[in-house]
Amino acid sequence: MSRPFGTADELARRRTRAVQAVADGESRRTVATVLGVHPKTVSRWVRSARQPGGLAAKPQPGPTPGLTAADLRRLGVLLAEGAKADGWHNASWTAARVARLIEREFGRAYHPEHVRKILKQRLGWTSRKPRRKARERNDREVARWVGDEFPRIAREAFRRRAHLVFLDESGFFLTPTVRRTFAPRGQTPVLAAWDRRDRLSAISAITVSPVAARPNLFFEVFDHTVHAEQVVAFLADLHRRLGSLTVVWDRGAIHDKAGVVRAWLATHPGVATEKLPGYAPDLNPDEGVWGRTKYGRLANLAADDTGELWDRVTDELIDVKFSPDPLKGFIRQTQLPGVLLAA
Repeated sequence: MSRPFGTADELARRRTRAVQAVADGESRRTVATVLGVHPKTVSRWVRSARQPGGLAAKPQPGPTPGLTAADLRRLGVLLAEGAKADGWHNASWTAARVARLIEREFGRAYHPEHVRKILKQRLGWTSRKPRRKARERNDREVARWVGDEFPRIAREAFRRRAHLVFLDESGFFLTPTVRRTFAPRGQTPVLAAWDRRDRLSAISAITVSPVAARPNLFFEVFDHTVHAEQVVAFLADLHRRLGSLTVVWDRGAIHDKAGVVRAWLATHPGVATEKLPGYAPDLNPDEGVWGRTKYGRLANLAADDTGELWDRVTDELIDVKFSPDPLKGFIRQTQLPGVLLAA
């Protein structure tokens, strides 16, 4: 006879009630008939009840996993080598590809949906969007900058009682940044958007105060491409509001390579500039501002015109400015050393 349906606790309570019924005078055959078991089963329960814990049921064992613990460890090693090492032309592990790998290496055929469960529940893998890294990037130089240069920059800024300023520029287009969204099966959403390159530009800067180490965000949105003159005006406004500055930015020509920027910096010794390593945007926390707005909150926005786009961009940047936790998160994500967030 197969095991009755129910949890271990439910089965133990069923046996206990059966033994109690026999103790109250019911015949074992009657109890067995009511419960749908053999009378010998009821007799066995009565004998077991004389022992401590004798009526406890064992938990129902689940199906035996097709992949052993050793198989999973080897699968993890194979997956960590990357899809290209398995012969694919790109670095995408899909459930179907992993299913083929499992069938080839372990001789077990699984449906891709079951492979998703193996990856999530048994290997702890999740679906992740890869982060691009330029091949021109010099990882050794980046490590040196993080370990040596940035601590020097932070110390000198603190000594000057200057705000640390992480500055960057970006653009927003009428053509929406498309991201996945939920929709009924078989019904692909359609974004009715203008097929033209109308755009807005923006400058933003995450600042960190020298005393309280409190982050803040300053920004400006333009209806044209940002030029060196706008960079100078933005820096001048920050300097007027905050006093001494140490500006950390990328090596773009619009920054201190531009003649108008160099000329302005030469007459404002209270503003020092420092360059990030080449091809290392992940070290600039201001990139998080664009990630949240452009690629997050404003993804799939099909604005009617640049006026609506301006309103949406401005609203989102204001929201970030008055949300200290995201600003702190952008800084922590860079993993730059130093006491940036004492508050």
